Amino acid sequence: MLKTEKRAAASLALIYAFRMIGLFMILPVFSLYAQQYQGATPLLIGLAIGIYGLTQGLFQLPFGFLSDRVGRKKMIVIGLLLFAAGSAVAATAETIQQVVAGRALQGMGAIAAVVMALAADLTREEVRVRVMASIGMSIGLAFMLSMIIGPVLASNIGMSGLFWVTGGLALSSIVVLLFLTPDPVQERFHRDAEVSVSDIPRVLANRELLRLDLGVFILHLTLAGTFVLFPLVLRDHLALPVARHWEVYLPVFVISIALMLPMIISAEKKARMKPMFLLGITLVLLSELGMGWFGNFWALFAMLVLFFGGFNFLEASMPSLVSKIAPADRKGTAMGLFSTAQFLGAFVGGTFGGSLLALGKPGLGFLLLAILPALWLLVAVFMPNPRPVSTRLVSLAGWDPQAMQSFAEQVRQLAGVREVAVFPEDEEAYLKVERGVYDEEGLKRLLQGEQLQTAQ
Repeated sequence: MLKTEKRAAASLALIYAFRMIGLFMILPVFSLYAQQYQGATPLLIGLAIGIYGLTQGLFQLPFGFLSDRVGRKKMIVIGLLLFAAGSAVAATAETIQQVVAGRALQGMGAIAAVVMALAADLTREEVRVRVMASIGMSIGLAFMLSMIIGPVLASNIGMSGLFWVTGGLALSSIVVLLFLTPDPVQERFHRDAEVSVSDIPRVLANRELLRLDLGVFILHLTLAGTFVLFPLVLRDHLALPVARHWEVYLPVFVISIALMLPMIISAEKKARMKPMFLLGITLVLLSELGMGWFGNFWALFAMLVLFFGGFNFLEASMPSLVSKIAPADRKGTAMGLFSTAQFLGAFVGGTFGGSLLALGKPGLGFLLLAILPALWLLVAVFMPNPRPVSTRLVSLAGWDPQAMQSFAEQVRQLAGVREVAVFPEDEEAYLKVERGVYDEEGLKRLLQGEQLQTAQ
């Protein structure tokens, strides 16, 4: 990558991480402190945890649409200011309703799609996948870090202090954006990174993509619902002080990553994605059943390892599956709808978790949550084992329409090319190619030959 691209990747990953830490730090602690707010009920506690997902899902598309017209950085700044304002509302809240309002305002700063679009503006086609992967890794690391530091901070500065920290992270992200993130030379629509409204019906008609949307909805529903209940189990049933909850989460994440890595290697290197995918869902299912049946510390610790082993694998592999299954020219739209399903899952999960909290029986709550991954497993059994394909974006800048058409016809004949879509107005071609079969050298020769003819 060029220096500018490295700076773009690092700064945007940092912005994304700061924001995700702010959203998720309350996940392992809010149900422990929620009774301090006036009017707190189990349902409103769950709603406060998950409401950001609803506003995030609703505002993601408008933010992306506006960023194409008024500028990426402007919309990111607006989103981060909304997030900081929501944090301030929650930090000064005296009632649970005010916390719900603050969390909803946090979610309205839906900058995820805009950050990805800015990353596309700042990178060349051949390195864009690596940049997106670095941002994706920052999300995973931010989630794990938030689960560890959330209990430590909450036990020392309380929920109000925790929300002030999240607001400070949002304002710090603005500084990073304005002073570290490069300014794009040109901002334009990217089909591989943004949602095309006209493509939404065709993406929704794809059964395999809908299966993944349902899966990520259930996965984040289960996550949010579980962590309405689990922190209370640690404190009230296992008598573990909040300040020590990190002692559970840190080794859980270390061991779960060790469990996840062989699954990823088997799925990607040995083309065994479907069996590993089903194993990931099974681990989540077994963990919920185990948390419902077993009450001692080490059994619950083991169940949490299983949960995050499965969750981390699924969270890492599902975006890759969306990219492989989606038509090459509709990848951005497919990823946008996938993200929306993820956010809505968090909303429903928080609310559902609140209703389970009202039962007063966490074990029963975990068993009811287990129904969801069980249903997902039944649906996922019928998924085909995906081919090891990836998307290539090829610039056709300066080519005339006839040369583009000729290029498309010839590239379809290359070994390993499964899809070709050329967009003259964007001066780009989208290819879906099969790893291990794809003729990379043949594509280079075609590009060089067409470029020479175009120049002549």
